[in-house]
Parts: sequence; structure tokens; C-alpha cells
Amino acid sequence: MRIEAERVAVDGPRGPLLPATSLGVSPGQVALVRGEPGSGHTALGLALTGRLRPSAGTVTVGGRTDAGALRALSALVDAPGVTEPDGNLRLADVVAEELALAGGRASRRRARAWLTDRRADRHARDRLDDLPPAMRIRLLTELAAARPGNRLLVLHSPDRHTGNTEAWWPLALRHAERGHAVVVLSSTSSARLLAVRPARLGQLEQPAPLTVGEP
Repeated sequence: MRIEAERVAVDGPRGPLLPATSLGVSPGQVALVRGEPGSGHTALGLALTGRLRPSAGTVTVGGRTDAGALRALSALVDAPGVTEPDGNLRLADVVAEELALAGGRASRRRARAWLTDRRADRHARDRLDDLPPAMRIRLLTELAAARPGNRLLVLHSPDRHTGNTEAWWPLALRHAERGHAVVVLSSTSSARLLAVRPARLGQLEQPAPLTVGEP
């Protein structure tokens, strides 16, 4: 199951939101995509996860254009103004809501058990915005990965929370090792800190994603 964006562009009311960009990623792979702020991170993330119809180009899953199937198997993680949880919410409430989306009831007991398994229960009453950045990124990514049928994780600008790539790059690799396809949208400066050739927003010829796991 390969997710392929071919010459995907998104136009907004005041001009282009995403210049034509191509990108492909399969389960077991990580694609790092760099670009300056405002160059199309959110538009690409929405298009890759079937939540936005491109103005031009196509996004396919397994060779087929099927936005519904793409939405069902993908998650856009912590996208500002889109999927980013309210920073004033307590962690336990965010977890309860996400677990409910994954199936079941939204209960604090269930959320606390989930957090205990991840050694984060002492932060249950903390505001999301008060969490250590690495913990926030890890927990929100794990919640998205736990949704039934999820195969694609798109991590939106985790470097906006911390310039330390150790807080999110090893996490992306771990989820790819577990069989997810992973796309990390980052700034150019953060991408330069990693020993991997990044793809670029607005480019059609891209380096191959990093393969770290099995489909």
C-alpha cells in the first residue's frame, strides 16, 4: 500500500497554498519533507490524508484515487489550527477523547490507564501546552497510531515545539519500524540537522524515503 502524491498543488483565495509537489511513501518508510513556514506544510498534510481535494494533481493509495479510504487509514498529527488539540485542555481529557475516536467510551479511567502504560500518568491533570515537548509529540503520535486501520502518520511541524530533533525523529523511525508509513513535515533548518536527504515542498523530483521497517 503506497501513498503517492503526484504534482499536487493547492490554491487559496489569495494565491497558491502549496506549489506543485510530488511525494511517495510506503509502510516501513519515513519521508522527511522540508520547507519554510507558509510554504505549504498544512496543505500537503491535508491532501496526503484525504482531507483536502487538491486544485491540481492526484493523491492515490495503492494506485487508486479514493479520498475516503485515505482518510480512514491516515492521521494528520497536531496540525496547527486543524488537528492540534486545545492547549488549555488537560492531558487526560485529550487522551480520553482520542481513545473514544479510536472506539469505545471517553472515560478518564481509561485515559489514566493508557497514560500509566506510557509512564505519563503523573501529567494527567497538566494542560497540554504545559507538557514537555518530547512527551506531547510522543503521546499525540501514539494516540493517532492507535486508531483502527491507521497506516499513515503525517507529523506536522513537530520542530515548532522544540529544536531538538531527538524529541521527534527517533519517534518517526520507531513507528515506521512498526509498519506505518510516516511523513514528517519540518522546517528547512531542522531538516539540515538530520543525516537524511529530505524531500522539499514545491519539488517534483524527490529523494527516496528512508526505509527502516517492513510493510
